[in-house]
Amino acid sequence: MSQEQPRRPHAAEQEPVKYGDVFQVSGELASKPIAPQDAAMMQAAETTVFGQTQKGGPAAVMQAAATHNERAGIVGHSNVTDITGREGVTVTETDFPGSRIITESVAGQVVGQYYQATPVMHMSATGEVRQSAITIGEALEASARTAGNKPVDHSDAAAIQAAECRATGSDIIAPGGLAATAQSAAAYNEGLIGDESKVKLKDVLTGAAVKLLADKAATREDAEGIISAELRNDPNLTPHPGGVAESVAAAARINQRENEF
Repeated sequence: MSQEQPRRPHAAEQEPVKYGDVFQVSGELASKPIAPQDAAMMQAAETTVFGQTQKGGPAAVMQAAATHNERAGIVGHSNVTDITGREGVTVTETDFPGSRIITESVAGQVVGQYYQATPVMHMSATGEVRQSAITIGEALEASARTAGNKPVDHSDAAAIQAAECRATGSDIIAPGGLAATAQSAAAYNEGLIGDESKVKLKDVLTGAAVKLLADKAATREDAEGIISAELRNDPNLTPHPGGVAESVAAAARINQRENEF
């Protein structure tokens, strides 16, 4: 008795890959299948800003999804999603002192965001323009901009405490300081449902450099210690994109490169 071979599902039976399946988007966009020309637009936008598409970035994700949808017969090769066609895709750069944020959006909703630390220039007494080393406090301020809407959790509090200790050279948590504030925020947030009322990183870290009792240039050793503190307290063992650990690590890399010249 022969066994029946599994049937390959017809196109009508296959589910499309929608924006909401691969990106944290909402509303009309979330329910729309990703079309080939959507991916082509994002590839063109990424190439304009980066010089090439980003490995594992939104364009690559969209291309994989669009290819699946086209092979399944759900969309045609020349199709573009209506809302994407109306509102377009964008890749924008926003510069801040010591950092740059690159944001990728589809129909006005963010589908990718990158943080790059950048050198801060200053003029010496002789009139020579030199690069200032990026401090731990400045890196914390950068994370307030790149991940400012993230509710503070215990991994953030641990990373902030490690950063404060390394910046000040003291293991003592200063009352009312960044670490104490972050710990209180994490404890407060833990008892809340939903993110709307939670204390965010920007509430704790805005103006961090002037709130520290002392500050210092970020080093690789500082970054490693802060990353370790963040990961030990994160159930997913993954640093938050643009968060405290990643911001200090980026600052340390820039400082190290400058010291090599």
